[in-house]
Amino acid sequence: MSLDAATRERIETLLKDHRVVLFMKGNRQQPMCGFSAAATNTLNELLPEYHTVNVLDDPEIREGIKAYGEWPTIPQLYVEGELVGGADIIRQMYGSGELHALFGIAAPDRTPPEITVTDAAAEAIRQGTAGAQGMALHLEIGPDHSAGFQLAPAGEHDIVAAANGLEIHFDPASAQRAKGVVIDWVSTVQGEGLSLKFPGAVEIKSLSVQQLQQRLAANDITLVDVRPAAGRAMAAPLAQARVLEEEGYENLASLPKDTALAFICHHGMSSRAMAERFAAHGFSNLHNVEGGMDAWASEIDPGMPCY
Repeated sequence: MSLDAATRERIETLLKDHRVVLFMKGNRQQPMCGFSAAATNTLNELLPEYHTVNVLDDPEIREGIKAYGEWPTIPQLYVEGELVGGADIIRQMYGSGELHALFGIAAPDRTPPEITVTDAAAEAIRQGTAGAQGMALHLEIGPDHSAGFQLAPAGEHDIVAAANGLEIHFDPASAQRAKGVVIDWVSTVQGEGLSLKFPGAVEIKSLSVQQLQQRLAANDITLVDVRPAAGRAMAAPLAQARVLEEEGYENLASLPKDTALAFICHHGMSSRAMAERFAAHGFSNLHNVEGGMDAWASEIDPGMPCY
């Protein structure tokens, strides 16, 4: 792949002007692909500031950076003008501590966290992983305490915690956030699944649609609709609801921490996850609307479409 002189000069100027540059799809605030999101999530753990270049807005840079570093994929991380690599290499270097050293940051604490896995959760995990020979259970916990389990090969630099006869693998940041966490298996009206309870976690109170109706009438609770645009197109938000996607998380998170908030989605699952995210950011009066908009349509407003 050839690289014209003008595009080369533009790239070299970017690399001279910024010590750390990530060529990616989207930007730090809104990554537009999973690999770019993974890269920014890792860099965000270590750097308060770094420069991103959205290649989707600049076809010349998108193709030119591949030729410049002889690296065929996006994202690409450059530090002091040198190519480091893509999302997988960034993640590997983060886990090993090499990325910390590259940025002049102290090596990560590799002490395994003390965690609790209940008997019910341990049994569910054993059943779920019975046929996954050669795979390890990884738990990633984000800055907002959003969490995800996945089965993947064990990494050389994983931090491994043992509890109730199980081993759970963490990256350095997730290991720090997992200290004291209780992993349980819970059953709700939406289904069953693994649940994490963090030390000092705020209780998410369940709210029926009848209780929501009463509290909206009393004007003593703020309702937040967390559904994506496609869902809102099927059934419009309630008149009193504030729409998360339209207002943005940061705007709603600036409300007083004792604001009574109720979260609603289609069935009540993603709304609970969002309530837990607000709890991790210090909110103390949180509610999840059980059954979501589906329950509202069935039990409160028959004229509302069910979808």
